[in-house]
Amino acid sequence: MAAELTAHELVAQHRPTLDQALEAIRTRAYWSPHPEHPKAYGEHGSLDAAAGKAAFDALLGTRIDLGQPGTDDWTGDELSPYGIELGVTYPHADVDVLLPAMKAGQRAWRDAGAEIRAMVCLEIIKRISDRTHEFAHAVMHTSGQAFMMAFQAGGPHAQDRGMEAVAYAYVEQVRTPDTAEWTKPQGKREPLALTKRFTAVPRGIALVIGCNTFPTWNGYPGLFASLATGNAVLVKPHPRAVLPLALTVQVARQVLAEAGFDPNLVALTADRPGEGSAKTLATRPEIRIVDYTGSTAFGDWLEANARQAQVFTEKAGVNTVIVESTDDYRGMLANLAFSLSLYSGQMCTTPQNLLVPRDGIRTDQGPKSYDEVVADLAAAVDALLGDDARANALLGAIVNPDVKARLDAAAGLGEVALASREVTNPDFPGAVVRTPLIVKLDGAKPDDEAAYMNECFGPVSFAVAVDSASDAVELLRRTVRDKGAMSVGAYTTDEEVESAIEEVCLEESAQLSLNLTGGVYVNQTAAFSDFHGSGGNPAANATLTDGAFVATRFRVVEVRREA
Repeated sequence: MAAELTAHELVAQHRPTLDQALEAIRTRAYWSPHPEHPKAYGEHGSLDAAAGKAAFDALLGTRIDLGQPGTDDWTGDELSPYGIELGVTYPHADVDVLLPAMKAGQRAWRDAGAEIRAMVCLEIIKRISDRTHEFAHAVMHTSGQAFMMAFQAGGPHAQDRGMEAVAYAYVEQVRTPDTAEWTKPQGKREPLALTKRFTAVPRGIALVIGCNTFPTWNGYPGLFASLATGNAVLVKPHPRAVLPLALTVQVARQVLAEAGFDPNLVALTADRPGEGSAKTLATRPEIRIVDYTGSTAFGDWLEANARQAQVFTEKAGVNTVIVESTDDYRGMLANLAFSLSLYSGQMCTTPQNLLVPRDGIRTDQGPKSYDEVVADLAAAVDALLGDDARANALLGAIVNPDVKARLDAAAGLGEVALASREVTNPDFPGAVVRTPLIVKLDGAKPDDEAAYMNECFGPVSFAVAVDSASDAVELLRRTVRDKGAMSVGAYTTDEEVESAIEEVCLEESAQLSLNLTGGVYVNQTAAFSDFHGSGGNPAANATLTDGAFVATRFRVVEVRREA
């Protein structure tokens, strides 16, 4: 196919954006090229709300044919958490045919160089951004996120994370020059002189194993980090959340072809029902990179068994908030209530354990006992979610039956401080919508420890009574060290307590948010500025995004010649 996008056009269009992204990761100040508000779309080729919804509706009941080699079947049985059947089918791959076809395009992609690869990646992201409204519905109806969250987290925030990965990939690749003239003096003899050429070479084919809850947000960093460093990328979505990543692959293949590259550099394979192909794919010798988000059990299996590959995992942890004291009691309660409620707690950063001294805390409203703190937090959640329309907009839907089963079982683990209630969604009667559950537990009881020291993914939090602030700090240390944490929060007006909490997080490699009482929440992270995970505790072995996330996806190969 003749190239429709020239290198000059790509650089002219996207180099300024790349330069801004490079500056953002240097300063870590706020920056985003992707608007968060739905009304910002509809110009310069992007779909507005009505066109995006129409494009999504047109996908229902169709087959997404990507034109890939090796397609031996069509599969797909996604059921929206909102109760509608998507009816979309996707290619199932004979990987013995597909993987060699993917590898065939890597040489030209490698030889294109870091800048052109970055420009092609940014063109892919730009075209995805133009279809943000369409993607938002695809994310909503596979993850159960409410529309606005699906729009923002599945759209601009995911696109930001993909662009952040491209920026880091570019930085790491251009750290070494393309060529060098090397001369070593030899005294009276002729100096030794060499001409050296350095090439960033890909590791091989990368495998992205998608997750159910955040298919684009969690999928884009690995996809674009691998592609920007010269690797072909095979996308294996979660069976319940294929559509957003299938659309992503479709866009990537179109852009690659128009830029004169082999579209098979990016391909998709969907599981047949119950197939579970991830283990087989991850251990194939052609797969040299694996990106995975999901359960700790399977993440640990990948790290132990996909030995031929560089494996990047985001697994699970037990996120903890210490509540020791505050100078804004109402602000603290409102902030925590929102954090517990957002997307029904189905975020890897949602707080689970709230550690509160059993003798109570100091506040700007006077002393508050443990029971008062827990009761007031329960009341704050109730107030936040008392209106069903607002509740639906914040909670979304329960993503799968396993989450609902855990929620129902958790009510029997201790004294219920806030019962979970069902919320009806008038637009989607089949949606399972549940408010958060708060259970009171005692940090001194071994039976209670068995509950709060394990992740209970979903809208479940444990208010754990501890003997003192120092006991809370030590329990935090043990939790992060043994179980991992994607986020840690703390409320304290005591400098010594704050210092002790910060030291634990530094020693155990956990990301910490202190005294959040406004519009920023412990379970939110911003691309180009915040690090998502640390890679230093059991919750994840990688960070989104830093140099380490991209640097091992390629190697520098040197060719020396005498000058």
